[in-house]
Amino acid sequence: MRFLFAAGGTGGHVNPALAVAREIKNRYPDAEIMFVGTKDKIEASLVPKAGFHFRTINISGFQRSFSPRDIVFNLRTLLKLLFVTSQCKKIINEFKPDIAIGFGGYVSGPVIRTAHKMGIKTCIHEQNAFPGKTNIALSKYVDKVLLTTSDAEKHLRCKNKPVVTGLPVRAEILTEEYLSARRSLGIAEDKTVILSTGGSLGAAAINSVMCDVIKEFYGKDIVFVHGYGRNGKDMPSRLSEMGADPEKSNDLFVSEYIYDMAKYMAAADLVISRAGASSIAEIEALGKASFLVPYPYASENHQYHNAMTLVNRNAAIVCEQKELDAQKVIAVINDLAGNREKYIEMGKNARLLAITDACRHIADVIMKLAVG
Repeated sequence: MRFLFAAGGTGGHVNPALAVAREIKNRYPDAEIMFVGTKDKIEASLVPKAGFHFRTINISGFQRSFSPRDIVFNLRTLLKLLFVTSQCKKIINEFKPDIAIGFGGYVSGPVIRTAHKMGIKTCIHEQNAFPGKTNIALSKYVDKVLLTTSDAEKHLRCKNKPVVTGLPVRAEILTEEYLSARRSLGIAEDKTVILSTGGSLGAAAINSVMCDVIKEFYGKDIVFVHGYGRNGKDMPSRLSEMGADPEKSNDLFVSEYIYDMAKYMAAADLVISRAGASSIAEIEALGKASFLVPYPYASENHQYHNAMTLVNRNAAIVCEQKELDAQKVIAVINDLAGNREKYIEMGKNARLLAITDACRHIADVIMKLAVG
């Protein structure tokens, strides 16, 4: 059988698609799988490294401002739309897929729409609680819509009843455990551990606030693990200047990137994070209480909606970036120290939302649709 995946723009779209493709390939070694993306986004490096065939189309998204530069960009995008359907048809005619699967990003739109018009089975997966414009448009005619959370359904007009499958998470997330992770990391069982991160690029607002928070608790027997990202490389020196030197404390770990995230998250009592779909899925899988700061510039403010999926089930605290300050985080950490059971309960509620076999579930739906 032949499977055509369309995913691009961010790792949040591409990595789940790759996980499902691997699942299908593991089950059916003879399956032929091809990805379609763009030549200048993250998929152009991730997909070939994963060992899958990769073709590109010339497409871009629309900018939302009316600056002269963005107006020119949007005119170029409109010009690309005149030719992208023929590019998609060429790829589909040559590959002859049995099914086309979209995992989001603007690249999914023309690929899945063209496949549908050519009579090929189609399905899409939506990672967020508030769907992106591409998937909202595609949901009206694809054969099956797969959702990370049921909260997304009310924003869609699906031809057929959608299926809640969850979102694939890294395998190592599913195998870590609180006490064994602490033993492996050399963290005492009775310590309070706060894990904070703004993602691989970093978040200036979170970095700034965490400097003040860490200074407040420095030397007070709380372990802080913070990933400051590519754009926050001055954070260690800032902390040192504030009297919270990472080099002089066994309870303070700051680095550009947290490479052993699965272990550190498993060991944490509280996770301070953005609210991207993958982060939420990992928090749920490990059953962690979280303080979520949604990225305010995400399309459709989807990170806020992701966060509210947990907040509405007493599984997290949310703070919009415009309201974020150190005192709010300090208050939450003090509350954690005095009301540990409250945060344990939050973590349990988060764990109830987890779908830990999402990859298998998504592959099941795709295979059933492909052969049906």
